[in-house]
Amino acid sequence: MGDASDSQTPSLADTPIPTHEPHVPLELVEKALQMLSGVTNATFRPWIKDRFSVIWLENETKRLGMTRFEEGSNELARRRRLRIDPGDVTIGLHPALLEDEALYNHTFVHEFLHAAGLTAHSAQHDTLTQTIAPAPSMKESALLQRIRDGVLGEANIQEWKCKYCGYEWKRTTVRRPIRCHKCARPL
Repeated sequence: MGDASDSQTPSLADTPIPTHEPHVPLELVEKALQMLSGVTNATFRPWIKDRFSVIWLENETKRLGMTRFEEGSNELARRRRLRIDPGDVTIGLHPALLEDEALYNHTFVHEFLHAAGLTAHSAQHDTLTQTIAPAPSMKESALLQRIRDGVLGEANIQEWKCKYCGYEWKRTTVRRPIRCHKCARPL
């Protein structure tokens, strides 16, 4: 089996950082604020539209987005508890997202919801993100395919083997298969 260095697929670290600022999809900001109306966990909703900025992440990072509250964690917890202005919030997006508008929008909304106060990765956060800006499927996104290929190239397990029938197959997914492709027995 070849290793990750044999791959001709460029990594996220190969993405140049653009000279222009990231664009803010204002229609998604408005839609998110509208959908957050009445969501009690979105404690920073009244202020967030005027308090966030968007930057490019360094290209060597493995994450597509991040949200950083400029106040410390203790002060942030106090502001959340008192339901007051969160202070300045920075949303960072990976420059590789410019390759895929749907994934850019999905990642932006994901981070914007964090900035609005939904800091946990909950079912509610996932549902709102998918409703406002659905993620593209793997087959629709060359960027997601590239990320998957990078993860698979770095994985210790490059193939699966059924202990019942002995069938072996090359690993093509990040998740472990549930059943053998040949005999259908649980792995």
